[in-house]
Amino acid sequence: TDLHLADTLRAGAGLCDTDAVRVLVDEGPTRVNELIALGAVFDRDHAGELQLAREGGHSMARVVHAGGAATGAEIERALVAAVRETAAAVLEGWFALDLIVRDGRCAGVRAVTPDGTVHDVEARHVLVATGGAGQLFAVTTNPAESTGDGVAMALRAGVPVADVEFMQFHPTALHHPAMPRPLLSEALRGHGALLRDRDGEHFVDELAPRDVVSRAMAARMLEQGVDHLWLDATGLERFDERFPTIAASLRAAGLDPATDWLPIAPAAHYLSGGIVTDLDGASALPGLWACGETACTGVHGANRLASNSLLEGMVFAPRVIESLLAGKDGPDPTGAMRCVLGGGDIPGRQLPAAASSAVVTGETGPIGPVSPVSSGVGSGIGGGDPAKLRDELQRRMTLGAGVLRSAGSLGETAEVLRAVGEATKGAAVNAEWSELRNLVDVGDALVTAALAREESRGAHTRTDFPDTDPAFRCRLVAGAAA
Repeated sequence: TDLHLADTLRAGAGLCDTDAVRVLVDEGPTRVNELIALGAVFDRDHAGELQLAREGGHSMARVVHAGGAATGAEIERALVAAVRETAAAVLEGWFALDLIVRDGRCAGVRAVTPDGTVHDVEARHVLVATGGAGQLFAVTTNPAESTGDGVAMALRAGVPVADVEFMQFHPTALHHPAMPRPLLSEALRGHGALLRDRDGEHFVDELAPRDVVSRAMAARMLEQGVDHLWLDATGLERFDERFPTIAASLRAAGLDPATDWLPIAPAAHYLSGGIVTDLDGASALPGLWACGETACTGVHGANRLASNSLLEGMVFAPRVIESLLAGKDGPDPTGAMRCVLGGGDIPGRQLPAAASSAVVTGETGPIGPVSPVSSGVGSGIGGGDPAKLRDELQRRMTLGAGVLRSAGSLGETAEVLRAVGEATKGAAVNAEWSELRNLVDVGDALVTAALAREESRGAHTRTDFPDTDPAFRCRLVAGAAA
């Protein structure tokens, strides 16, 4: 576990909370065995032992997989089956609109049903586990529902949110018109697949942390004027046996991994920040808890180590339940919560008002020009159509707040967010418009933090501030005062 701790701290670029990482690596093996006991089936070798793979940023093979690259789906299958065996009421199709805050604590959630009926679901405790916000960007490995809903609800309730500028981009998403950006697992590179540029040249260490690889790819794509690079997996043995899900996707797209180089581009993959919590998942608002990608526990810092996300969910979700059963009702100064309550060696720094209400201008730098925003963009780009507004938001976030950023590109992105936000006012109360509003709110927080962090660190790269600045070894906090 000490090596896992060291690898995680190295990837996090100085912003991991060491205590949080220690909890992750110490409790992780037990939680994996609990998943197996629930029925999750992981790949094993001929001797019946768990097959361990090495992924980016790891110093050794320690990652378990299911079906080669279908690990998340297998974990979900096992957990859904387990939930169905309990007395839990699952309200499928309901969309959470906002937190109910009463007398200084979270008292439930306001939600809308598919038929448009709004309900107040009252509860003494609310656990938010709504995932990330990959849909902020045009190119993402995330599902369509990953619109930052939990983080946005927390922001609107004034709950501290931190580290949202650190959106991790996965280096290897398939860039092919027949497939909507399926993830080409890190395990491919762990088994020897190579990254190649337009000219077939090998240009980066495949198993470097994801921020390093994505940054190198983005720079090479700009340099060569291309929209994708290549993953060469032709040397991998037993590809179909090891990676059946990926093999099927590739063949559906007309690609043969045995003979074809695979077109790839970086894709928004993981929001390393979120609702600030202590080591038990408690937020600064009594009654509100968070876990998984929605939370900022301090585990990931400025860049998540490959596969630590599933592990974080498996480790910290049970800690929430154990704390609730023990009667806990508020946060302790542990984990990322120390940036709010004080203590620890990574302080919090309060962010200014949302960037969309205070547009910053500046040079775009080498990331390329971002076209000026036309007047009346709120009505002009979508004509009141939430799908078109969402497309434009994603396009401009990708251009201005993606792998490479600058003051100028971020300022122009903030202006688009402001215009799209105006277009959501007075809109219908349904999931489509609410998701768009959530994207605006989380996008605002991301751009504001990215503008304020005048350095490059982990998954955040400013072309106008290319160096890491020790003065920014802190968490930038939106919401209540840090």
